[in-house]
Amino acid sequence: MKAIILAAGYAVRLYPLTKDRPKALLPIGGRAMLDFLMDEIATVPEIDEAFVVANSRFAGQFADWADGARTRYPDLKIEVLDDGTDTNENRLGAVGDVRFALDRRNIDDDVLVAASDNFFTFPLNDFVDEFRRHGRDTLLGSHLGWSDELKRFGIATLDENGRVLTLTEKPENPLSDIAIFALYLYRRDTLPLIRQYLDEGNDPDAPGHFPEWLHRRRDVRAYLFRGECIDIGTPASYEEIRRRFG
Repeated sequence: MKAIILAAGYAVRLYPLTKDRPKALLPIGGRAMLDFLMDEIATVPEIDEAFVVANSRFAGQFADWADGARTRYPDLKIEVLDDGTDTNENRLGAVGDVRFALDRRNIDDDVLVAASDNFFTFPLNDFVDEFRRHGRDTLLGSHLGWSDELKRFGIATLDENGRVLTLTEKPENPLSDIAIFALYLYRRDTLPLIRQYLDEGNDPDAPGHFPEWLHRRRDVRAYLFRGECIDIGTPASYEEIRRRFG
């Protein structure tokens, strides 16, 4: 199994904090935000390689981070991939960056795709256990309760076995309170469908658009976690994480 960590965004909502530093390397309690995700990835025995996809502007900072990370995670091969973009306007987008990593390293394996800016408090192995159990593409979800906050997420309805029946990205009228977060497990034989999705001209940007398309074509499951998964997208959310976990 390989891990693809999406870190090529420009985090313009966090300016000026992210004007000269990538969001994933902002400090939380003296450590980079990305370290907390890597701590969990390193606990999954199947994952032998982690690819951090960065933009050209910040690839050097990620390379410096990776030099230290290889010492902290000696059993995990870590590589930074520069996607060749240098502005928010010419970014490849999250799904585009997944394809970039797949093609650059000819990946032919099950893949964990993770946004680098999600801070979560549940064991990643619990999520991977669900994938191991049924062997289907697996999304991460949680009951958020009914509020306008649901309009910020992909919203799923599930059957009694956790199979995704409907999935709509940022709906105006959500059909459930099950929000889907930017952490995905895809089977090896799903990877060509990522290329097909993009070749058909579909949205390359938000990572949730691909599983929205995918669930109409094959059996996709969702794992409902207990704990928190916090999208660090604003100065207020970053300060809250620093206050609680710093």
